[in-house]
Amino acid sequence: MNDNQKRLYERLLELNDQLSANQAQTWVELLWEDFEATYAKAGREYKGSEMTEKVVSQWIEHYGDKLHEFVANNPKYKHLLTEDQSKLH
Repeated sequence: MNDNQKRLYERLLELNDQLSANQAQTWVELLWEDFEATYAKAGREYKGSEMTEKVVSQWIEHYGDKLHEFVANNPKYKHLLTEDQSKLH
């Protein structure tokens, strides 16, 4: 995890106490990769990790406190985001 992702991970943990550290890290990595892949598929010029951090940060600020609810509606990602609740933080 790079420094940009670490800042996002720490912010997500502040906003959502329902996520474990591993789940928060997974979320940051998924959102980061999703943005970069989507941006590339659209044929856009890569603007660097600062741009990716800005967008993912906005997503975390808007949706971070609700990300734990995502698995219930999207079983495709369940295996990535479900873990033993006794391992929180």
